[in-house]
Amino acid sequence: MYLDHKNMQLAVEGQTLVARIEDQRQRPIPLSLLERVVVSASVSLQSRVLMALAERGIVVAFISPRKASLQAVLLGRAHNQANIRLGQYQCTQDRVWRLDFSIGLVDAKLKAGVRLLEEAAAARADCRKALLSAATSIQAIRPLLKVCEHLDQLRGFEGAAARLFFGAYRLLFAPGLGFEGRKRRPPPDPVNATLSLAYTLLHVRAVQLAYAAGLDPMLGFFHEPVHGRESLACDLVEPWRPCIERWVWEQFRAREFRAERFQSGANGGCFLDKPGRAQFYAAFERMVKPVHRAIRLQTYTVRRLLMETVG
Repeated sequence: MYLDHKNMQLAVEGQTLVARIEDQRQRPIPLSLLERVVVSASVSLQSRVLMALAERGIVVAFISPRKASLQAVLLGRAHNQANIRLGQYQCTQDRVWRLDFSIGLVDAKLKAGVRLLEEAAAARADCRKALLSAATSIQAIRPLLKVCEHLDQLRGFEGAAARLFFGAYRLLFAPGLGFEGRKRRPPPDPVNATLSLAYTLLHVRAVQLAYAAGLDPMLGFFHEPVHGRESLACDLVEPWRPCIERWVWEQFRAREFRAERFQSGANGGCFLDKPGRAQFYAAFERMVKPVHRAIRLQTYTVRRLLMETVG
C-alpha cells in the first residue's frame, strides 16, 4: 500500500486499514493482505495504527519522494531465535567467510550485468560495439574475483565493473534525458531519479526479509557497517541491481516513463511528480514480485549457512 497524498488520515477499523482523503473514506484494505505500507507524503495516524501493523509484521517505510531515500522503517517484533544473530555476529569476524560470501554476491551481479549489456546490444545496433566491449571487459573481471585476498580488493573490482557498466548503460537512453552515468545525492536527471527510487524500494524489501528471517539488517558482510545503513540489506540487494537497471531501461524505452513526469528540486535534484509516482509504483510492483521471492530464498540460504556456523 502506497500513501502519497497530502493530509491523508489513516486508521484501523476492525481488521482493515482505512485511509481518508479530505474526509472522504477510501476503500478499506484487509490487514491480512498487507505486507508493506510505504509512506511518501504527510499522513496523520495514531500510535495504535502503528502498533496494529507491527503486531501483524506489516512493515511501514517512510521515504522521501524528492530524495528517493529511506527515512525510517518500522519492522515490528524481532525474530525469537537469537542464535541466528549470534552466528551472523561470528561470521562478521571471520575474514575468510566474509570474503567467500561477498565474492558470490559480486560475481552474480557482474554476470547479470553482462547478460543485460549483451541483450541490449542485440536490441541497439547503433551502440552495439560499445555495449559488447563493456560486457567483454566486465566478463574478464569475473575470474579475478576468485583470487581476491581481501574485501578491499574485491570492492575495487566491483567498482571498476560498475564504471564499465554505467559507461555503456548510459548509451541506451535518449540524450535529452541528460543521463551521463550513475549519480545520486541528489540524482540530477530522470534516469538517476528512477534508479534511486527503485533501489530504495527494493532495499526496504531486503530489510524486511532479513529481519523476518532473524537476521540483523544492519550487519553486512560485503558492505561494512555504517551509521544509519542496513548493510546486510545492501548485500542482499547487490546481485539484483541489474534487474532494476533492466526494468528502468525497458520503461524509458517503451516511453512508459517520460521526461515531462519529472521535476527539479531546489537542491538541483530530479524527482517524479505525483502522477508519475503513481505510475511508477504500479509498474514497480508488477516487476518486483519474482525478485522479492528470490531475495526471500536468499535470506533463508544465508540463515542456514549462519546456523551451520554456530552448530
